[in-house]
Amino acid sequence: MTASTAEGIEAVSGGGKTPAPKENDNAVIIKDSYDERLANADLAPLKKQSWSWYNIFAFWMSDVHSVGGYVTAGSLFALGIASWQVLISLIVGIVIVQLLVNLVAKPSQRLGVPFPVTTRFVFGVKGANIPAVIRGIIAVAWYGVQTFLASESLDIIFLKFIPASHALATDYSFLGLSALGWISYGILWVAQAAVFWRGMDTIRSFIDWAGPLVYAVMFILAIYLVVKAGGPSHINLNLSSGAPLSFGKSIPVMITAVALVVSYFAGPMLNFGDFSRYATTYKSVKKGNFWGLPVNFLVFSLLTVVCASATVPVFGELITDPIKTVEHIGTPFAVLLGGLTFVTATVGINIVANFVSPAFDFSHVNPQKISWRMGGMIAAVGSVIITPWNWYANDQAIHYTLDLLGSLIGPLFGILIAGYFVVSKQRVLLDDMFTLNPTGHYWYRNGFNPNAWLALVLAGIPGIASAILPTPLKQLGIVDITQLSNYSWFIGAGLGYLAFVLLERYRPQMPHLEASEPGVYDGAIAD
Repeated sequence: MTASTAEGIEAVSGGGKTPAPKENDNAVIIKDSYDERLANADLAPLKKQSWSWYNIFAFWMSDVHSVGGYVTAGSLFALGIASWQVLISLIVGIVIVQLLVNLVAKPSQRLGVPFPVTTRFVFGVKGANIPAVIRGIIAVAWYGVQTFLASESLDIIFLKFIPASHALATDYSFLGLSALGWISYGILWVAQAAVFWRGMDTIRSFIDWAGPLVYAVMFILAIYLVVKAGGPSHINLNLSSGAPLSFGKSIPVMITAVALVVSYFAGPMLNFGDFSRYATTYKSVKKGNFWGLPVNFLVFSLLTVVCASATVPVFGELITDPIKTVEHIGTPFAVLLGGLTFVTATVGINIVANFVSPAFDFSHVNPQKISWRMGGMIAAVGSVIITPWNWYANDQAIHYTLDLLGSLIGPLFGILIAGYFVVSKQRVLLDDMFTLNPTGHYWYRNGFNPNAWLALVLAGIPGIASAILPTPLKQLGIVDITQLSNYSWFIGAGLGYLAFVLLERYRPQMPHLEASEPGVYDGAIAD
């Protein structure tokens, strides 16, 4: 099937209400039967899907090659396992992510619609707003974090080349951030908004070259550090601190590291349909995911280990933050090249993972009044209000944030996968996802599927509890179950999947469609 989105007002109307302009890659199909409260030129099915496997590969390069990804990978060494065990954990974790991403990508690629629209056949045409808002709020939080991390690179450039900026960094502050920090944050805020505002074609072009650029600089940085250290023989790749763990004790720690990797990608994994909808075939999505996740992530992880390991002989201390590594090098060229590169890297992940998602999510809430661009700007403003620099400052905060966000995303993922692959057997009535007619298959009860919402509650409460309760319970001296919080995503996703399947089995709500029925899109058909 080739369905198709738009980014502006490129639309095709069956009744001639909207003149059809010259077709482009973002043109959508808006039928007369589509309710305007559910469809606009950003949410309707794509008329043409044009992204190749490389575009998907580039998406993941932008998502992986970031300061946040580097710092998160580096923070795993604080768990106390050897470097080779960290690498194995990273690989196992990213393979799991690849398999799950392939699943969540399929309905959007088949139907040509973004993530929030895809959830309508499971949650109901009205009920789908809640998953959209949950994912949108999470994206806003991550958008703020990534912008802050990138702004630190700009801070270094200003401090290196503009001596007067030192006063801004030390003498003036507001809401916990220095004046220089606000300037850097503001510059990146505007730059990201400018790229986003130009639309998906510009975003695709940006990520196509941003990922390879970061790779080039990472290789240069790794070679420089290795040479500066005196060669490979002077580098110890074992970065773990403290006494080595026995094999038996290291296994649970490695499993924890795997869980943290999956949690890190939980956000973009859930709404990956926002991008897979543009792919020409499902086969191209899987190919792009293979090269962009396990292969790309392995290479990036190796570069991370080499760079971090080399900082010990070069600078006399372990540095797992690439921005601080560049800062320690100190030469003007290195600071400028490294700083701008990591700014580019973080802008790339921010736009693809945390700008596009809330743009679709918030537009989905009120398609008549909130366009894709307006939805994105709502997210951008929200990212400033939450002052991310005040709660994302150390390894423990990173892990705690991943656990909490994962606990909210996991149930939504499990329910969506169960609804598409198990309950509906990959058969969906696309047109019924755009009607508020009570006779529509996805109207359920007043637009809400009660099974989906009960499953969300049943899975969400344990998931959230597993993320937020272990730490206070330990502090109160009641019980130490802090390891449980590392698995909040898996708990939420597993319970969501199981609860929805059981509820639909014993009190079915979703329609049971035959592939031969008119208007049915059967995702089981091979490319």
